[in-house]
Amino acid sequence: MDITKTLLLEIDVQNDFCPAYGGGAAGALAVPDGNAVVKPLNELAAAVSGAGGFVAATQDWHPAGHISFASSHPGKKTGDLIYIQGQAGQARLDQGLWPDHCVQGGWGADFHAELDLEPAQLIVRKGYRKALDSYSAFFENDRKTATGLEGWVKGLGIKVILIGGLATDYCVFFSAMDAKNLGFETIIVSDAARGVGLPQGSVEKAVEKMKSAGIVFKTSAELLSGGF
Repeated sequence: MDITKTLLLEIDVQNDFCPAYGGGAAGALAVPDGNAVVKPLNELAAAVSGAGGFVAATQDWHPAGHISFASSHPGKKTGDLIYIQGQAGQARLDQGLWPDHCVQGGWGADFHAELDLEPAQLIVRKGYRKALDSYSAFFENDRKTATGLEGWVKGLGIKVILIGGLATDYCVFFSAMDAKNLGFETIIVSDAARGVGLPQGSVEKAVEKMKSAGIVFKTSAELLSGGF
């Protein structure tokens, strides 16, 4: 692996996706054991950047009243599925509903306080359009609106993307599948990712799909032992 052509992509390690830590409250959509991703990501970020590689982080950045919030749809609750109208010429889009989370400028949208962002050269904010959600680091959920990450990565000549963060069955999954489909060698850092598990079995299903697509799973220790 040529580390100078490698990107570590840290997905949505934000307060609203993390259990309570440091005496604070749990996030609105806390991923079980979500805090555990911070240490391996910090170690990898230091190693990757120190060897001439690249680090980027994504940040869910929703306006109040976002379409993905159950509270925006009277009579609906977290876990419900609605259908929204796509842009002209597009089929309707499935939209899962969640608690209000990662509201722009709020505590929940802040990165985990222990996540070291010093090595990061780029932060990608996604989901900031009120009527369109975004799971992937590369595309909004209409699958056409780009976040800009693809152009940045390709402009740097990056060939390999390491992915960790929250959550395995949603934003990590969609980001990894897009990375693979865009032609990058894609590796999930298995000890630096955790899943929501909603609906039941979603984490296992996501892992199976990623492996079937040729996405590789390695631990941070395995990657660090490679010497970069």
